[in-house]
Amino acid sequence: MNKIPLAGTVWIASDIHLGPNTPATASAFHLFLDKACAQADALILCGDIFDAWIGDDFAFSEPPDWLSQTLSKLSTVSGTIPLWLGRGNRDFLIGPMLTQHVGAQLLPDTVCLNTDYGRVLLSHGDEYCTADPGYQRFRRIVRNPLVQKLFMGLSLKLRRGIADWARQRSTAANRYKSLSIMDVSQPAIEQAFRDSGVATLVHGHTHRPAVHQLNVDGQSRQRIVLPDWDYDHEAAPRGGWLAIDRSGAALHQLP
Repeated sequence: MNKIPLAGTVWIASDIHLGPNTPATASAFHLFLDKACAQADALILCGDIFDAWIGDDFAFSEPPDWLSQTLSKLSTVSGTIPLWLGRGNRDFLIGPMLTQHVGAQLLPDTVCLNTDYGRVLLSHGDEYCTADPGYQRFRRIVRNPLVQKLFMGLSLKLRRGIADWARQRSTAANRYKSLSIMDVSQPAIEQAFRDSGVATLVHGHTHRPAVHQLNVDGQSRQRIVLPDWDYDHEAAPRGGWLAIDRSGAALHQLP
């Protein structure tokens, strides 16, 4: 398993879902990045940073203002503290071109963080939603290197159209799915604990921030779900992060 040694205070955030229609969320996120530079020793963004990502070349071919501003802020962070960017179900096409451009490192899909608090298993989380076989089939298809190569061979305009169509179709399909199907599966979580041997698992994706205490094979385990962000479309704006240091792991909500 991939491992990253991290000393000091580590901040982790997920599911910011930045795009052209999220100016308030972007502003809150940029303030969070400033805060991370001042208070954290490392920052990890573990997927769905963007609401859609159609390829790293999108960042270099006349990027829109909202994207240019965010990339500039990320570059500032990486010049101050170590920065990792992960891939989620919306931005799985993030690659080394982008991370190199902003001075970050590409986060493996599943990784063990060796922190002052102890070993922590980190992932975006969608791979644990095994009760939704349709989504898991889609995930395997879009993560296939050949499929990605074919997609990247299309024009930016066509890729953007396909991404918009896929996002609309996903939103429509999710309206008819139960909350339990779209959440992580308990057997998948328990197997992740067994395979990794860690006591703490951190993930995002489900938009249900919480700290769950579990018992797996007679051992106490902890599953922490990261907050999602939305300051543009909700009556009660939300956003937050996880801070890990020697004293433990604590969820924080943005005001």
